[in-house]
Amino acid sequence: MQAEKQLSTEIDANVPTAARMYDFYLGGKDNYAADRAAVGELDKVVPSTRRLALNNRRFLQRVVRTLVEDYGIRQFLDHGSGLPTQDNVHQVAQRVAPDSRVIYVDNDPMVLVHGRALLDQNDRTAVIHADMRSTEEIFSHPDTQRLIDFSQPVAVLFNSVFHCIPDSDTDGPEAVVRRVTERIAPGSYAVMCQLVSEDAEVRRSVTEFMDQATRGHWGRVREPRDVEVWFEGMDILEPGLVEVSTWRPDSEVAPRQLTQEWIEFGGVGRLR
Repeated sequence: MQAEKQLSTEIDANVPTAARMYDFYLGGKDNYAADRAAVGELDKVVPSTRRLALNNRRFLQRVVRTLVEDYGIRQFLDHGSGLPTQDNVHQVAQRVAPDSRVIYVDNDPMVLVHGRALLDQNDRTAVIHADMRSTEEIFSHPDTQRLIDFSQPVAVLFNSVFHCIPDSDTDGPEAVVRRVTERIAPGSYAVMCQLVSEDAEVRRSVTEFMDQATRGHWGRVREPRDVEVWFEGMDILEPGLVEVSTWRPDSEVAPRQLTQEWIEFGGVGRLR
C-alpha cells in the first residue's frame, strides 16, 4: 500500500520553491524575495531559463488545445500544476469544449490557496493538495472521483515537474508514470517533459544549486534518454520527443528556444 506523504500547509517565504520561481519567470506576482533571488542566481548559470519557462507554458497550452480539438479528450489530470497564471489548463480546454474537466495536483500550499480562489466558481475543475507521487491518494480523492471517469480516456500531465523529484525505484519518475498509466484507459494520453542537458557540468551545477536553494525539494536535471524511457510502450504523437518549442508550433515565426545549455524536452504519448 502506497503511503500518503504528509504535506505542510504553511507557506515559508524564506525558502524558494520551484512553483514560485516558475511563477516569477512567467511574469506572475505570487512569489517572494527568496524566489526572485534564487532566479537571479540560476540565471547566472543558465541565462536562457526565462525564455525556456515561457516556451514551456506555450507548449502546455498547445498540447491541451490539440488534445481537446483533435483527439476528443475531455478530462485532464495535471500533476504538479504550479501556481495559476493566464490560460491555465481548464481555461484552454473549456474554451474549446465547455464540458472539459480538470484536476490540478500540487504539494505547494500557495498553489492550493490561489488555485481554489481562482476555481471557486468552476464546478468542472478542482485543486488537490497532494504530492504528485501519491497516486493512490490522488486517484481516490473525492474530487477526482467526482470529475474523472477512468473508464474513458484521460490526459495525464507531467509538464516540467519530474526534475523536482529524485530517482527512486518506488517514487521516481518512471515508477510514477507506470503507476499512473496502469490506472487509466487505453487511448489515454501522457504529456511529459522535463529539463535536460547534454552538458554534464550544467546538469551537476544546476542540480546542486536547486537542491540547496529549495532545501531538498528537487530531483535532478536529466538527459534526453532518461525522458525517452518514460514513454516506453506508448505511441508517441508527431513530431516525437523534442525540445518543446518545436512541438506543433502555432506558426513558423513562433518563439523558439535559441540557446541550448538546457532545454525542456518531451512530448505526448498515447496508451495502447
